[in-house]
Amino acid sequence: MKTATGEIKKSNWSLVFADFKELTKVRLAVSVVFSSIAGYFLGAYEVSLFSILLLAFGGYCMVGASNAYNQIIEKDLDALMDRTRNRPIPAGRMSVNTALTIAIVLTVLGVFALYFLNPQTALFGAISIFLYTSVYTPLKTKTPLAVFVGAIPGAIPFMLGWVAATNDFGIEPGTLFMIQFFWQFPHFWALGWMLDDDYKNGGFKMLPTGRKDTGTILQIILYTIWMIVISIMPAFGFTGRLQLSVTAAIVVFVMGFAMLVFAFGLYGKRDNKSARKLMLASVIYITLMQIVFVVDKFGTTLF
Repeated sequence: MKTATGEIKKSNWSLVFADFKELTKVRLAVSVVFSSIAGYFLGAYEVSLFSILLLAFGGYCMVGASNAYNQIIEKDLDALMDRTRNRPIPAGRMSVNTALTIAIVLTVLGVFALYFLNPQTALFGAISIFLYTSVYTPLKTKTPLAVFVGAIPGAIPFMLGWVAATNDFGIEPGTLFMIQFFWQFPHFWALGWMLDDDYKNGGFKMLPTGRKDTGTILQIILYTIWMIVISIMPAFGFTGRLQLSVTAAIVVFVMGFAMLVFAFGLYGKRDNKSARKLMLASVIYITLMQIVFVVDKFGTTLF
């Protein structure tokens, strides 16, 4: 009997933890933390494990809070879409009050952790929450320009790590911001292409032209090109301490060109399968690009 009761309690806690991960979008949050840590390594004169842990904890809290607020605001719309109707709130497994409590606690913990690093880091973290929840989220049902607004908080993590390491905002974190800013357009428009019908069920306007057409694909291609250009700029000495060797720049360029090939693949086929390939290529690009930047800075024999 005790064993059965223990198993039930364990199962209940597993479900609660699963809903917490869903509410905070754990995979997205981890990817954001990864970007922040990459930015930290690029900016740091000396690496501090304690600072990295604070950045990771604070970053997860801030992203988790943003996602929780978003799901509270969009709970009724989430119930209309296949991809979101099983989230904790629309599925009825979590109340709005519980989700709001989690969001507020995460906000406080996140701001405190980032402030402990330095005030600028906490400020940028707070700005990202505000823009994501108070501007981007309401705009998603009104205009495709919401993606442009959402790209601002989405681009903050990479530069946030630099600011956390240096307590300074200049050309270097600005460049990191721009790389991730332009990357988001082909990434999210590829996702928007795949999920266009489902997004429309929720009333979301995610594609730049509102349709799966040539105009959308041409903008995907254009922003991918800009992403590549900005990603290799550190090799030309225009970006202060943020530098890239010629070999590393070639690697980054080749990866970006591969992503561009997938964008042209979408132009040729115009189907969800091609959009999915582009979306996956974009995830691989942003991850490997950040790794190349960090490895190049620390001067391994590869570069």
